[in-house]
Order: sequence, then structure tokens, then C-alpha cells
Amino acid sequence: MRKIYGRYCLKPNVLVVDDEIDTLESLSDFLELNGYAVVTADSLKNAQNAIVMHKFDAVFLDMNLPDGNGLDWLHPLRELQPYLAIIVITGIGDIPTAVEAMRLGADHFLTKPLNTDTLLLFLARCLEVERLRRRETISRRLLIDKRIYIGESPLMQEAWQLAKKCSETDTTLLLLGETGTGKGVFARWIHDSGARRDEPFVELNCSSLRGDLLASELFGHRKGAFTSAIEDREGLVETANGGTLFLDEIGDMDLAVQAQLLKVIEEKVFRRVGDNKQRLSEFRLICATNKDLSKEAAAKRFRSDLYFRICVFPLVIPSLRQCLDDIPGMINHLLSVLHQPEASLTPAAMSLLQEYSWPGNIRELCNVLERACILARNDLLDVDNFPGLLNKEEVSHSVDQTKVGWDLKSQEALHIRRALEHFNNDVTQTARALGISRATFYRKLKHNPDTPSI
Repeated sequence: MRKIYGRYCLKPNVLVVDDEIDTLESLSDFLELNGYAVVTADSLKNAQNAIVMHKFDAVFLDMNLPDGNGLDWLHPLRELQPYLAIIVITGIGDIPTAVEAMRLGADHFLTKPLNTDTLLLFLARCLEVERLRRRETISRRLLIDKRIYIGESPLMQEAWQLAKKCSETDTTLLLLGETGTGKGVFARWIHDSGARRDEPFVELNCSSLRGDLLASELFGHRKGAFTSAIEDREGLVETANGGTLFLDEIGDMDLAVQAQLLKVIEEKVFRRVGDNKQRLSEFRLICATNKDLSKEAAAKRFRSDLYFRICVFPLVIPSLRQCLDDIPGMINHLLSVLHQPEASLTPAAMSLLQEYSWPGNIRELCNVLERACILARNDLLDVDNFPGLLNKEEVSHSVDQTKVGWDLKSQEALHIRRALEHFNNDVTQTARALGISRATFYRKLKHNPDTPSI
């Protein structure tokens, strides 16, 4: 094992396949002397068994083997290990066959007798090519992960247009929406699309820390400021200098820390905990919350001056149940993010997902899809791959049907009751979610005795 820059690097694994024992032994010894871990095989069958048992970085493959031709094995070999460096070994008279092997996926070919200097050079080059291919694939996957899926629903399109306008400015932004709607994804996209894209994007969930720990995380601390402060530490406000500071769930921030944050926002200066030295940090602020901060401020649980300071541009991210028509497209996007682009849903499974209320929003949908991909036997996801949703729907129906009948008026009353409960009896939000006007909503309340009074 070789140590490189403080990290441990395993020797590259090489499989040598040749039916000539002298070639097999000499090539194996030479590669091991030059830092490679070698497995040998003297037949196609033994080579196939070795590939299943081990993960190799490269293979030297003789074309003419006692039990088959290496040319016929190239395609299944690539299927098993797509980033494998394949070097074909051939005799002088087999060069046309070797050229055909390269057309089918081999990286290079060498003729017998083997030149050791050329062999090491070609092996190093082929390994580097495969590393680059692997890195390119990973980069493409990361780009897929960073993409945002924007549906066609009016509410999502409205949020998207506002987000694009925000990305062109440097204003303080407040993202509003339920847990799991993707507020963090929107915040990151706005940063990556703005003038600060090359500067840090620093994120903190304010609900995860309290008191001095939260203040220390935000502003940093001086050694000895409190019991566990064993060294000077830079805070996230300082780290975000020049970039974007994203404060998620800011509604859960302690009042004392809110007062400190207000001063930082207004003056762009701060002090580390336990330090008298003032420091400067020029950053863009994006906040997010699933709470109604105006009500929190009225109840004295959130500073009203901080609320007005961060609510320069409020942007509401709609819930998934408000954009049910976007679910098929969202599912396709999430399956790509989960590296399951070949997966698809049966019509029954798609109907199940579109009829579910999604209290956990997109985060819940992503988790449900990931679990379904694990449970599925193939790339087709069916209803039985979503057992959690089936149980919830069965419980919901068994409870609700004891309260109302099967006639349409009763079912409409049940739907209105569910919507009102979800939106905390807010008529405006409920009517908007149901796709009707306030006047129509009140009329339905008046003419249907089973609907709740408000």
C-alpha cells in the first residue's frame, strides 16, 4: 500500500489472461515489480470467474485461448466493468483481429514478444483514460443532481419566474413553504445563477443548534470563550464573505441570536464569541422558513425588526399537493437524480402517487421512490412497491368513510374539511388550493350541511 499526500492508495488490480504459461508468469512478475496487484488466468472460463469475483482496473487479454476467442468476450466484459482498461495481446499475424477488438471496445493492443517499456507506457495511458471516463460520468451525474425540475403548474411557474428575477439581484430573500418543498434547492440555484456564483454558498439549519452553540456556528469564537472552545474558530458568517449565507428554518432561531444577526445584516460587521475585535463580512442573505413569521412576531417568538429586515422579497414555494399535475415529470427527474433513469411506473402506481396528499412534499416523494427502486425486482415500479402509501390511504379511507356517506355531496364536504384542516382554516389558501374563488368556497359551505363551520 502506497501513501500519497496523506491518503492511502491501493495498488491497481490487473488481470492477465494468456494460455502460454511463460508469458503469464513473466508478465505477472514484471507488473508486480512495478507496483501492480496481479491475478492470472490461463483460459476464458477462469478469466470470466475472476472478473465476477474481483474488481479490476485493467486486463491484458490474449485473443486465442483454448476454450474461446477473447474477441467474443469484449462486450460482456465491458458490461460487467465499464471502466476497465482493456489491452489486447496478439501475435503479429493477428493484427487485423486486434484492430477489430479496438473497434469493439478494447483500449489498445500489444504484439508478442512484449516490450516491457512500451507495455508500462500503454498501461499507464489506458488507466488514465478510464479514470477520465469515470470522472466525466460522475460530473454528469452531479450536474443532473443540481438541476431543478420546474413543472407546468401555474403556482410553480410563478415561483420560478420570481426566482429568476431574484437571481439577477443581490436583495435579501425569504423563501416560504412547507418542509420538503425544495427551499434549499431554490436557494442554491439562485446563488449559482447570480453574480456570486464563484464565491461560497454557506448553509446553516437554525433548528439544529441553540444558544451559544448557534452563535458560535454563525459568528465563530475565540479560544476559551466557553468550555468546549479549545481553539479559535471561524464562523459561517465569515466563511460566507463575498458569497451567499443561507439560513434555513430561521423561524427556530433563538431570540438572543436574532438580535446579533440583525446587527450583522444592517452593518455587515460582527464579533466572534468571546472576542472584542470587529470583523467585516459582505454576503448575500437568503433565509427560509416553514412558519408564518408575521404570526410568530406578533406572538413575540420572533423579532419583528428582524422579520421586516429579512422579508425584503418573500418567495412562496408551493407544496406538492398544489402541483399534482407536475408529479409525473417530477418523478422522472428524481429517478435521474437517484441514478435510476431506466425505471418507470405502471399506470396504477402513477395514479396512486398522484392521489396521495404528500405531507412531506418533494422530500417524501424522493424517499418513497428510492425505497420503491430497492423493493422492485426490475425497472418497472408497481403499486406493491409503495407499501407505505397503500397503508396510509387505507387507514385514511377506513376512518373517513365512517363519518360520511358515498354520495358526492358528502365526498365534497370531506375534501373541503381535509383542505381546511391542512391550511389551518385559512379560507384564502384553501380556496386557492381547491382551484375555486372565495365566493364559490363560501357558497359550498352554505349549501352543504356536512362542511365544517369557520
